[in-house]
Amino acid sequence: MNEFQLKYGCNPNQKPSRIFMKNGKDLPVEILNGKPGYINFLDAFNSWQLVKELKEATGMPCATSFKHVSPTSAAVGKKLSPVLKKSCFVDDIEGLDDSPIACAYARARGTDRMSSFGDWIALSDECDETCAKIIVREVSDGVIAPSYSPKALEILKNKRKGTYNVVKIDPNYVPEEKETKDVFGITFEQGRNNFKINKELLSNVVTANKDIPESAVIDMIIALITLKYTQSNSVCFAYDGQAIGVGAGQQSRIHCTRLAGQKADLFMLRQSEKVQSLQFNEKLGRPDRNNVIDIYLSDDAEDVIGDEVWQKYFAVRPEPFTREEKKAYLAKNSGITLASDAFFPFSDNIERARKSGVKYVVQPGGSVRDDLVIKACDDYDMVMAFTGMRLFHH
Repeated sequence: MNEFQLKYGCNPNQKPSRIFMKNGKDLPVEILNGKPGYINFLDAFNSWQLVKELKEATGMPCATSFKHVSPTSAAVGKKLSPVLKKSCFVDDIEGLDDSPIACAYARARGTDRMSSFGDWIALSDECDETCAKIIVREVSDGVIAPSYSPKALEILKNKRKGTYNVVKIDPNYVPEEKETKDVFGITFEQGRNNFKINKELLSNVVTANKDIPESAVIDMIIALITLKYTQSNSVCFAYDGQAIGVGAGQQSRIHCTRLAGQKADLFMLRQSEKVQSLQFNEKLGRPDRNNVIDIYLSDDAEDVIGDEVWQKYFAVRPEPFTREEKKAYLAKNSGITLASDAFFPFSDNIERARKSGVKYVVQPGGSVRDDLVIKACDDYDMVMAFTGMRLFHH
């Protein structure tokens, strides 16, 4: 099969639509279930590149959750703590600790559940039964992986009344060195971005503090590879083997940092005792519980804990989580990594990152104000490495 006819393109009026191989060779994918669309395949092929590269860089099984051609998160297959399991809504999944690929997806999906609603999933390794049990109960458009266990495939084929999109990709497929796309009837051509992101890339440490532990090295690699497949401008916060906040597609870099920082803060606050102890109305479904948590952590908490409404959401009325309490909780966080796909033009990005517990920074460098950014890092005893390589993705 060297082409696949699609129902339509990005929008229903964009017909005809297909994916195909210009060189006449077979497509490197097999559609095991469903009928993916144009945007599904954009997410599938971008997300597969991310997890394939992340697996090669870390040697660990990994997963990503994609929405509209950008990752909401990416993660390696580290075990989850009991608190993180509950925060990611997977504390009831049996055998999770024995499945690295399931742990990776649980982390990726659980990071920013609001953005991941209706996601596309990419797995670096075979989808096993445990991972399929997580996927099957989430609102999702499809999954791409190099293989599926028989039981996992059976589970996934029954999702969405048998229409769930399941794509198998040849893990040995290597695309051509040049890539093209048409815009307004004009063809663009460029070399593929085959730039390798690895530990050696982090050797140019420009701050007074040069101590980067192995855990931070992994987080830096995760953040950089995540950015490589995120619509630019983009910034990524990472911690404990996963991206915890992605700010994508903003025109201003400080807006990227603020957006990613807000998501990272929410991820951390979800693990607080106040959130962990929330007692929901048993009739409230998982997506609604997730939305309620986000509102509870916002400045609009009265919308879910107010006198007239709290019983709709909770069995026991929660105490407010005050701004001062949230600020104090976040102030205890440390060891978080911040990465950027292009240089930080001003030190305000570092000032914002500090509020979210950032200790390690990695970016290309090359701004006329690099000295001010370095000084800001030194003022807060942060460690910053320059990679010398921009990672724009459009």
